[in-house]
Amino acid sequence: MYEHKRAPLLTAAKFKRRLVHHATIATGIVTGSLAMGAIGFHFLSDVAWIDALLNAAMLLGGMGPVGELQNWPAAGKIFASIYALYSGIIFLIVAGLLFAPVIHRFLHRFHLELTVKKTKSS
Repeated sequence: MYEHKRAPLLTAAKFKRRLVHHATIATGIVTGSLAMGAIGFHFLSDVAWIDALLNAAMLLGGMGPVGELQNWPAAGKIFASIYALYSGIIFLIVAGLLFAPVIHRFLHRFHLELTVKKTKSS
């Protein structure tokens, strides 16, 4: 998927296409995770759909659940615990997906510059 270290740098158009591809995958992961969280909260915590969506979004965003957890059944609390851990992992995966092309391009350009300097000095 990524070019070899000796390959030339991608054109701007191809790099933009790579960024869009990674962003599309990240959006799909976040959307699927949000849907899974909302469904889980709705059915396991006995909350309305809008509250389930809010809790899922807040956990996925790293903020924590909204409202009182005291009235939730045990299944809802267990789901919230597991979903919170899952959300932390998803955050790291999505961040990696979004930053990987940029970091790769930076390192690839840096490596190409070092190769050019070695060739000129030899």
